[in-house]
Amino acid sequence: MFLVGLTGGIATGKSTVGNIIREHGIPIIDADIAARIVVEPGKPAWHKIRKEFGDEVFTDDKQLDRTKLGEIIFNNVEKRRILNSITHTDIYKEMCWQAFKYCLRGYPFVVMDLPLLFETGNMTNYMHKIIVVVCDEEIQLERLMKRSGYSETKAKLRIAAQMPQEQKMEQANFLIENSGSLEDLRNQTIRVINVLQSSNYHWKLRFMIASFFLILLIGIYFLKILFFNRSKE
Repeated sequence: MFLVGLTGGIATGKSTVGNIIREHGIPIIDADIAARIVVEPGKPAWHKIRKEFGDEVFTDDKQLDRTKLGEIIFNNVEKRRILNSITHTDIYKEMCWQAFKYCLRGYPFVVMDLPLLFETGNMTNYMHKIIVVVCDEEIQLERLMKRSGYSETKAKLRIAAQMPQEQKMEQANFLIENSGSLEDLRNQTIRVINVLQSSNYHWKLRFMIASFFLILLIGIYFLKILFFNRSKE
């Protein structure tokens, strides 16, 4: 099984692309969902966040208030770095565990929805292919303002906080342009899906893994024989 990264700037339509991929029976492992799992009450990351940021970033029922925390880290680079150091490792572990379970179920590949794939750089080398969703900057700004209720100034700051689309495009294996209609977006996404489904790369990976375990078992077998023969002398 191989991994495919799905990323793109805020309000470019990445989630819509992810939904189209799901419609075709392909598993999506969402970093945002994993992030919610690792900060559930009582989990290690939850305790660390409470110790670092205090009770004010939690609701009355002890759930993490992502809006309040987001406001804090957006305006403070050091606080953002601390939060990332607390959560990112646990998020990636959760995503890898989910990927492993899909591998056992025989899926040839899974798509990892990683909004900050390039910004963090922690998972980039594990992706066999990367899909980047982009759109016209004016459309992106309009979508973000409409979706989140942000003022134009705040929306521009949110967009500017991420890596520029041009830099992401340079690192893409597949580029999906989402400035047009939903039908056009769907057609682009299906073309990418068809290419991924036609790949035989997952068989190469399975062969390599099987070969590794076969060699390991053979090595253990001969070591046992060697140990048995020595014990008889």
